[in-house]
Amino acid sequence: MCLIVFDWQPAASQNNGRALLTLSANRDEFFRRDAQPMHWWHDAPGVLAGRDLMGGGTWLGVSRDGRFAALTNYRAPLEVQPDAPTRGALVSAFLAGERMAPLDYLRGVAREGHRYNGFNLLCADFTRRELGWYGNRADAPPALLDAGVHGLSNSLLNTPWPKLVAQREALCDLIHADEHPSLDVLIETLRDPRIANDEHLPSTGISIERERVLSAAFIETADYGTRSTTALRVSPAARGLALAIKERSDDDGSHRVVRPGAFEQAFAFEIEG
Repeated sequence: MCLIVFDWQPAASQNNGRALLTLSANRDEFFRRDAQPMHWWHDAPGVLAGRDLMGGGTWLGVSRDGRFAALTNYRAPLEVQPDAPTRGALVSAFLAGERMAPLDYLRGVAREGHRYNGFNLLCADFTRRELGWYGNRADAPPALLDAGVHGLSNSLLNTPWPKLVAQREALCDLIHADEHPSLDVLIETLRDPRIANDEHLPSTGISIERERVLSAAFIETADYGTRSTTALRVSPAARGLALAIKERSDDDGSHRVVRPGAFEQAFAFEIEG
């Protein structure tokens, strides 16, 4: 993923009407990199995620037992190691591996973080009501997140890049108007092609022309762009927690990229346990 905004409310209950998590995310990637859209994995029953067919991992996923993980790359082109291990495996390992508390898993990742190119990793266990973050370019250890609206792009958590600030504010406005905005509205809001003014652009080691293009929430270039948008909600339910997730993708499973991405699928289930 390259842009994630989310409202985290670990004290949510049916009584207060809040959702535990309301999230929307864009995956930006080169069009030549083959991937499968969101599906239940045959080799890891209980995992629902897209799949990167080059590295084998994923960028965002959930599990039937209430785990969630998502990853963004950290933009530092001069630091890229061509032989570094794939970062998407960090997401799939949390979802499909032995169940661990988010902070314990992230601490284990941090011990090996130097081996990877730059990344941010979110891991949650909804039944524990815990959501953690670790960035391997941050001068800080993994930590559980406090309640509130947060955002991740290709820098550290809540770094005020224009698109992150705009989309975080947009999510706040949506929730203020309706505590449970539809997944369609969350998707449409994040697919915003507007480019930031030059004076607000970050300087990350790429050309100003590239900074402009990448400043949009929804990116479109000849060879690179927003490949999918995902919306997720986890809400208290009568027997525990209910999860609803929807993805709009440029790939219907045939691995042929069709722009601007209109293939949709949605899943909903009660979290086990």
